[in-house]
Amino acid sequence: MREFIPVRIAVLTVSDTRGLAEDRSGDTLVQRIEDAGHIMAARHILPDERDQIAAQLRAWIGDPGIDVILSTGGTGLTGRDVTVEAHRDVYEKEIEAFGTVFTLVSMKKIGTSAVQSRACGGVAGGTYLFALPGSPGACKDAWDEILSLQLDYRHMPCNFVEILPRLEEHRRRK
Repeated sequence: MREFIPVRIAVLTVSDTRGLAEDRSGDTLVQRIEDAGHIMAARHILPDERDQIAAQLRAWIGDPGIDVILSTGGTGLTGRDVTVEAHRDVYEKEIEAFGTVFTLVSMKKIGTSAVQSRACGGVAGGTYLFALPGSPGACKDAWDEILSLQLDYRHMPCNFVEILPRLEEHRRRK
């Protein structure tokens, strides 16, 4: 059996109104990350401003101490919801199936209201990025049903951790 390999995860909460004391979604992710044995590498809260979000994502992508970035908030349909656009500004590759699987998970909990989420995932600079909705329930669902498994090296038949070292292999080719 494979040994667990902890990954280093940063959490970004996107909200115009929440501070650290009110960040229940961020707290939910931090607790699950730590309970799983992963490393909390960084945590930050930013307003719903596309340029600021993209800049923070780029800074963390450039940090060799961060393997995964989870953002929460700003994935809805309102005018201020720009997290998905900021994520897509930095993606090199999108993980299209993440949003699909998240929708399937959400359907079990909230029915057709799941269509209002634009959760997404991608890869940039050898770092995984996932944009999750801003509710604690959605963060629990994304972690418990998808991310806890894909970020566990022991999960078979495949997982994100086992290919993490290969995300940048195209840059090493001559």
